[in-house]
Amino acid sequence: MKIRGMLYRRTKTGFTFVEILLVIAAIGLMVAIVVPSLSAYMDRSRLVESTVQIGEMSKKISQYERAKGALPSDLDDLGLENVLDPWGRPYEYYNIRTTTGKGKPRKDKKLKPINSDFDLYSLGRDGLSKPSLNDKDSRDDVVRAREGAFIGLAEEFDP
Repeated sequence: MKIRGMLYRRTKTGFTFVEILLVIAAIGLMVAIVVPSLSAYMDRSRLVESTVQIGEMSKKISQYERAKGALPSDLDDLGLENVLDPWGRPYEYYNIRTTTGKGKPRKDKKLKPINSDFDLYSLGRDGLSKPSLNDKDSRDDVVRAREGAFIGLAEEFDP
């Protein structure tokens, strides 16, 4: 191309379609690696948080029992009615001795009660639960068992 007697060459600027596709593919690959790892990390952190909260609430329940001579009928007696698990749902409490609270006694894989005093648990990621820990709806629950000697995922509890 000649402009006023001079010859100019046009140079290519910008990205080719192939270069853009390579960048998009690289970003997609990074997202495919990062998102599942982040999701697994978040699940683990929620599990740990729920385990810690159940441990702390169990201590408060035991302190209440020592002070009053009986277990609380519900979490309202301890001022814990507004405490939510990491998934945004209230914790479930059931006084086994007086059969007060929500639900029924939790049972292990052999259908034996996992506690003799009280049950305290989170409904877990799916928000579903059944009395038996062996039920698929209960596998992701975070439970207190053996009078507090075990606090963790229901699927990890081994009687």
